[in-house]
Amino acid sequence: MRRCPTADDDTEDELDSRQPGVESEQAQTNRGTEESRETLRKDCSWQVKANDQHFYEQPQFKRTILLCFKKSKYAGNAIKTYKYNPITFLPLNLFEQFKRAANFYFLVLLILQAIPQISTLSWYTTLVPLLLVLGITAVKDLVDDIARHKMDNEVNNRTCEVIRDGRFKNTKWKDIKVGDIIRLKKNTFVPADILLLSSSEPNSLCYVETAELDGETNLKFKMALEVTDKYLQEESLIECEEPNNRLDKFTGTLFWRNTSYALDADKILLRGCKIRNTDFCHGVVVFAGADTKIMKNSGKTKFKRTKIDSLMNYMVYTIFLVLILLSAGLAIGHTYWEQQIGNSSWYLYDAEDYSPPYRGFLNFWGYIIVLNTMVPISLYNFCFISFSVEVIRLGQSYFINWDLQMYYSEKDTAAKARTTTLNEQLGQIHYIFSDKTGTLTQNIMTFKKCCINGQRYGKSVPCCCTPRLDFSWNTYADGKFLFYDHYLIEQIKSRKDPEIQKFFLLLAICHTVMVDVSDGQINYQAASPDEGALVTAARNFGYVFLSRTQNTITISEMGIEKTYDVLAILDFNSDRKRMSVIVRDCNGNIRLYCKGADTVIYERLHPRNVKREATEEALDVFANETLRTLCLCYKDISDDEFEAWNKKFMEASVATTNRDEALDKVYEEIEKNLILLGATAIEDKLQDGVPETISKLSKADIKIWVLTGDKKETAENIGFSCDLLTDETTICYGEDIRQVKSTKNFCVGKKKKKKKLKLKFPRTAEEKQKQIEKRRKAEAYKEQQQKNFVDLACECKAVICCRVTPKQKAMVVELVKKYKKAITLAIGDGANDVNMIKTAHIGVGISGQEGMQAVMSSDYSFGQFRYLQRLLLVHGRWSYIRMCKFLRYFFYKNFAFTLVHIWYSFFNGFSAQTAYEDWFITLYNVLYSSLPVLLVGLFDQDVSDKLSLRFPRLYVLGQKDLLFNYKKFFLSLLHGAITSLIIFFIPYGAYLQTMGQDGEAPSDYQSFAITAASSLVFVQPFGNHLFLGIASFLIFLEIDLSYVALHLNTLLMSLGTAPNALRQPYLWLTMALTIAVCLLPVVAQRFLSMTIWPSESDRVSKEEEQWKRRQSAFRRGVSSRRSAYAFSHQRGYADLIASGRSIRKKRAPLDAVLGKCCHGS
Repeated sequence: MRRCPTADDDTEDELDSRQPGVESEQAQTNRGTEESRETLRKDCSWQVKANDQHFYEQPQFKRTILLCFKKSKYAGNAIKTYKYNPITFLPLNLFEQFKRAANFYFLVLLILQAIPQISTLSWYTTLVPLLLVLGITAVKDLVDDIARHKMDNEVNNRTCEVIRDGRFKNTKWKDIKVGDIIRLKKNTFVPADILLLSSSEPNSLCYVETAELDGETNLKFKMALEVTDKYLQEESLIECEEPNNRLDKFTGTLFWRNTSYALDADKILLRGCKIRNTDFCHGVVVFAGADTKIMKNSGKTKFKRTKIDSLMNYMVYTIFLVLILLSAGLAIGHTYWEQQIGNSSWYLYDAEDYSPPYRGFLNFWGYIIVLNTMVPISLYNFCFISFSVEVIRLGQSYFINWDLQMYYSEKDTAAKARTTTLNEQLGQIHYIFSDKTGTLTQNIMTFKKCCINGQRYGKSVPCCCTPRLDFSWNTYADGKFLFYDHYLIEQIKSRKDPEIQKFFLLLAICHTVMVDVSDGQINYQAASPDEGALVTAARNFGYVFLSRTQNTITISEMGIEKTYDVLAILDFNSDRKRMSVIVRDCNGNIRLYCKGADTVIYERLHPRNVKREATEEALDVFANETLRTLCLCYKDISDDEFEAWNKKFMEASVATTNRDEALDKVYEEIEKNLILLGATAIEDKLQDGVPETISKLSKADIKIWVLTGDKKETAENIGFSCDLLTDETTICYGEDIRQVKSTKNFCVGKKKKKKKLKLKFPRTAEEKQKQIEKRRKAEAYKEQQQKNFVDLACECKAVICCRVTPKQKAMVVELVKKYKKAITLAIGDGANDVNMIKTAHIGVGISGQEGMQAVMSSDYSFGQFRYLQRLLLVHGRWSYIRMCKFLRYFFYKNFAFTLVHIWYSFFNGFSAQTAYEDWFITLYNVLYSSLPVLLVGLFDQDVSDKLSLRFPRLYVLGQKDLLFNYKKFFLSLLHGAITSLIIFFIPYGAYLQTMGQDGEAPSDYQSFAITAASSLVFVQPFGNHLFLGIASFLIFLEIDLSYVALHLNTLLMSLGTAPNALRQPYLWLTMALTIAVCLLPVVAQRFLSMTIWPSESDRVSKEEEQWKRRQSAFRRGVSSRRSAYAFSHQRGYADLIASGRSIRKKRAPLDAVLGKCCHGS
């Protein structure tokens, strides 16, 4: 196992190494402060004046768009995602289509075919398919754009209330402008980025849901300035940063009555948010339409291509090079033939006195046209291959969507292929990068056990005769809470053990949970599910958190309400790994309550804690059961000690620089000599089938990395519980890497702050050169460290990276892609996994407890992790096999079709004449050979889905690119060349000296063309091992249909010749001989491969009847592993609580305020 050390969540993290010679911390701080001031002055150039549209008509707010035409730099609020309108559709669409290399190539071919001296093919053979391609694409684009128009109109025509002429009026979103003051009501969307001015909640507290923005469903809180809370700032001026895409950052200043007020992201409501639990709020529009942050973030999804697509590009270049060489060789042959034979053959004179080299030059372009079907981007091939690939991929996507075995009934969630371009890549995955919470686990925290004063409470698996605890004595109890230890309830009711009372009182007080009462029911809003589970447990055991204000918290202790003064909240962060609350009870006693990870709590305990060993033993027991643990402790503080400490605390709270570091230092002074109360154990259950899924994927030679924000102990225990790690696994920790390999510092979890631009620049060339060399060495050193990390991690059986931030997750994926050139898949369920999902070759989202952002950013989605095995081992493998067979078949049949022209050239003086008639060339890919490849691409299976899951080793062929590579490509070329030789020379030899039954010689050109074309139509479906399984019968049916179509076509286009030729038994015998000779090597090769050199799928098919399913016994981990409590990655609500804005009061609607103003005026 591989682990990354701890890293802060709010830093910009990189897998970087520490470099010598870095500036001192103070120098960086001073320089950073100076640059921040300069940046603020430079960036805050966006000015907004409330409710004054004439302000924006000033010349400085105009920008030139074309010549002398100017437009306001402030965008309107109407959004535009469509591309065309009725006037621009045709020219823009054609322009975009001809920007594609394939379509431009078609246009060049059409021009060449229009030149009589060059082309031997009619111009309509290119024009008709070209118009078909352009027409289908245009219709598809038109349908998509109409859908965008409808969506835009739906959004732009939404309404909200905007101040117009001194009162609120309903206004469409598209008519909202920067500077407008708007009113939003409960459960409505925010139409633009607005500065919150006031709301109906206490001190203008506003609850918003950002699911449309970041996928998070938990409520977030925004607060208005106190001055805007009391007065509506209609004449205020706002200066802020220019529009940008930073969702969590905002810098600005509000100017009113010669006073400036700082603005930050906590005061901004972004477009796309929804107002929750707030009756109404008011705000002024800062950014509108295309300038809003959500629109600035649109279109950032990375374009993903499959490995097969990339390989195809190189093969196209190879084929194009072969085409040029063949055309050049045949042109030289024509030049030689003209010199030797053509000039002396008077009957070949065409009234043009061209020299042989010039005729050879014209024939070069003629052969480029005739042999263009070799190139997949050629017109006929592109029309066919584009249609076929899209149909195959679309069909495979629907098979994923329709798979009932990937349907999660509990949430009514079906599997969804959100893209149709990556299906075959699912069969080539080497590395899976998985989130932990909500992906491997259910992310539903349940209070299971606890240890109080050395005594353990709670039962792991209650027997059938163990009744649930009756909490009817507690009017605040949650009916969903389950606990099975009656002894704990008896102890609580008896009130004989003061330690138990302190334990649950701590759980009810030491937190940053917000309470909301609706319909008489208490609802908790917690920063993390762990904290919510602990407060809910205390509530059920009689210690109920009821409400809080700026400096008080009210608790119901066994039915008796008590209010405590909150003197300080020492909030959690990822470095502290704990949080504390200092309160004063009604008797004036001051006490500190603290909870945190055992590793940090034990360092701060009083030396005389008598229950220390018993609690540690309980922690080990909880760890064996993979429960998330948390230690609880307290400390009594004297008034004098608190006053001295509080003075330092207040000074650190208002520090202008390094405030967080100063606060952490002050926190350390008070959080020592703590008295241990006990520990809690919370269960975050694994999802069903996770161990089995990981086991099967590992047998498929897929390496699984778990990237989680939890601490080491928690991540390690999850590794054991899901069988990613076993007792036999040798675990290598990040800090012990030097003992494994001599290379140093493979992974650095924390990243140093980025180097700032120095104010002092080098003055000499020597100094410049030194700086360049230093930078080069640093980059080389960094790259080597990254490569060492990837090399070592990839040697491990399993890798678990803990305490990684969302950005680090994406960077780990990027490093594996960069240095291993492997196909990667990332799977997650939360907004913090989006970056990783977008970075990987394939992103999979799970519809979980953390919103839908991961699903919206993913390529595939489903409800549970266990469905990943079916997505890869069944659908991914089938898609890869089908696409590879399609491409090999495509190359084979086109080489067999095209190379006949080359052999025919040796008998027509290399004159670029075609061996088939024009309509057969035009319709070959569209009609005669279309159905077999579609059937194989949609339905072919080498083994069933059950066998694919039972034998994961079958998946390896996709990882090793065994079915489609340059070797397979050249084999298809060779096979096509041999087939073309047989198709040409057997009819040629048969017709060389022949007499028909009617005494006529059937050896004319069109009879020969019919024989060769008919033989090709019969041979090509069987030419590449395609007679398998379900497709066999349909292939025979398609052959009959295609031959009938060929027969009708030849009758229509070649009246007289075709009926005469088809009446000759000699023609049918020639066709039979040609087909037999073509198929004999294929049948022989197939027979030998199944008997002497069977493939893995052949062996599995033989083992199917002998194979018996073995039920693997579930093994519970027995090793002693310490689990850990995982706090939320974000800070809690301590700042909100301390701000004094949680006293619930209702304010008058703004209509009343405006009414008074109007009446007064």
